[in-house]
Amino acid sequence: MSNVMPLAHPEPAIEQAALDNSIDHAKQGLLGFRQPDGHWVFELEADATIPSEYLLLRHYLGEPVDSVLESKITAYLMRTQGTHGGWALVQDGPFEMSASIKAYFALKMMGASIDAPHMVRAREAIRSRGGAIHANVFTRFMLSLFGVLTWNSVPVLPVEIMLLPLWFPFHLNKMSYWARTTIVPLMVLTALKPRAQNKSGIGIDELFLQDPRTIGRTARAPHQGRALFAFFTGIDILLRATEPYFPKRLRAHSIAKAVAFVEERLNGEDGLGAIYPPMANTVMMYEVLGFPADYPPRAITRRGIERLLVIGEVEAYCQPCVSPVWDTALTAHAMIEAGGEEAFAPAKQGLDWLLGRQVLDVKGDWAVKRPDLRPGGWAFQYNNAHYPDLDDTAVVVMAMDRARRHTGGKEYDVAIERAREWIEGMQSRDGGFAAFDVDNLEYYLNNIPFSDHGALLDPPTEDVTARCVSMLAQLGETIHTSKPMADGVDYLRRTQLADGSWYGRWGLNYIYGTWSVLCGLNAASVDHQEPMMRKAVAWLESVQNTDGGWGEDAVSYRLDYKGFEPAPSTSSQTAWALLALMAAGEVDNPAVSRGMRYLMDTQGEKGFWDEARYTATGFPRVFYLRYHGYAKFFPLWALARFRNLKSTNSKTVGVGM
Repeated sequence: MSNVMPLAHPEPAIEQAALDNSIDHAKQGLLGFRQPDGHWVFELEADATIPSEYLLLRHYLGEPVDSVLESKITAYLMRTQGTHGGWALVQDGPFEMSASIKAYFALKMMGASIDAPHMVRAREAIRSRGGAIHANVFTRFMLSLFGVLTWNSVPVLPVEIMLLPLWFPFHLNKMSYWARTTIVPLMVLTALKPRAQNKSGIGIDELFLQDPRTIGRTARAPHQGRALFAFFTGIDILLRATEPYFPKRLRAHSIAKAVAFVEERLNGEDGLGAIYPPMANTVMMYEVLGFPADYPPRAITRRGIERLLVIGEVEAYCQPCVSPVWDTALTAHAMIEAGGEEAFAPAKQGLDWLLGRQVLDVKGDWAVKRPDLRPGGWAFQYNNAHYPDLDDTAVVVMAMDRARRHTGGKEYDVAIERAREWIEGMQSRDGGFAAFDVDNLEYYLNNIPFSDHGALLDPPTEDVTARCVSMLAQLGETIHTSKPMADGVDYLRRTQLADGSWYGRWGLNYIYGTWSVLCGLNAASVDHQEPMMRKAVAWLESVQNTDGGWGEDAVSYRLDYKGFEPAPSTSSQTAWALLALMAAGEVDNPAVSRGMRYLMDTQGEKGFWDEARYTATGFPRVFYLRYHGYAKFFPLWALARFRNLKSTNSKTVGVGM
């Protein structure tokens, strides 16, 4: 039975007193999460992969066993084990091979008996699906470091890649920032082929249906074309045969270049790229190169990894990164929308904290393609100056612009103009905007054996483009006076799907994309009656659940997607749908009233919403995220927007988000 909404029917009006109470309750709860200096940061949870990798890193390095921490990580992994016996990428999701292999390996490393019921179930789930030979490339690298697999099981990544010119078809700057920072220290590891200390001598041969030492190259991934994959596989075979004969001096020079690359981009305890995989690879790189544990870059990066831990009374896990800039900017929007001085003053304090984190003096990797562009963006994390992103920057600017409208002050003017300049300079040639790079359109690279995850690139996407359009429009640009605006709107027109929705790269999925784009189109003064807008509204109405909420699952990213499939409602996805409908002029739509009722009825005692499901995206089909803040600020934002529009005559959203 489908849980999607049947034909619309009138709903009773939302009681003003109940709405006010819901908003105030959420607002007070959100204020309780402020950090002492005024910013917000919430937990950022991924799947079992990162906590498993963290535990395995400790044993790789031969660090002392922390039995209390290990018992808490064990509790987390056991709780998140699926009914299928393995581990999923999202709550209640399907079995995922690599996550399951790493979780099993970590549990065994922490002392779990292979005869324990949960280990038996996991092993049977892995073996019944062909065994650990089906691990992805990153998992194979990890297993090679532990000696479970040989280095013949992974693609060749010669560290001499560091010396290639930009015109070469395979170059670091033709990859995304996350791939670039992960690969550079990994290339040093593949050149020197170290072995984990693994003092307990733990292996996982029992997960394979064959001798793991006999396993060779990876198979072609579903997204990879036969001809290109075969071509790149041929190159891999050639490199494997010739790599042992590369000149030693050239190799030493390449390793030195890799180390220099890493050290230029270290961010103190925030680490290389400020995300876990490059940070872990950096620590292992220093270890194999003989740098002692107290060598400052190694020691500081290792401490930074500890800062990613979330340790509770019973469970512990490791975050992939932290999200203070994103959380603070979005919370500021929600608080400004909620209104009142007790909400605005903390929001402004958060924005003042953000003001000092704008990157103004570092030309990051993006400058390879835009050398004459001045920096002016914000990063996602506390410190990641080489890799600011357009999404965060646009959201910060729109919040600052709302604040200066409220106060009439000018303290944000320079920051806003520098950010506008940077974002306009980062527009790709197709009119779209990507997250971190510009014109990262070398799609052929997703066919190399290393890219079985299909996320090697950072091309323009609908959601980030929409956010940039929203920002430019909120700052007064129009499609008639601004070429970046006009090109951005044209990009959004071209990318609408036949059913009326837009793809969401960084949030799950078509609900997120459609929300982002409708906000941008409204800000750009696209007529709400245009067919493009009407189709999007009709699509959102058609996918509303019978409980009044909206929900979407990670299965929507599958390569053979044929249309929306119902999923349980969540507060964040409901808020996105409601904000989208209101941006399209639909505040009086009965679907909006039902959505508001859903949010009010499901609000918890502390003012928040219980949202265990994952609603954000790291890499489609590969890696998903659960922002613990999403259920705290997005529903508040939607409820407050509804109240504000109902209290005015125009019923039109006058800001970019």
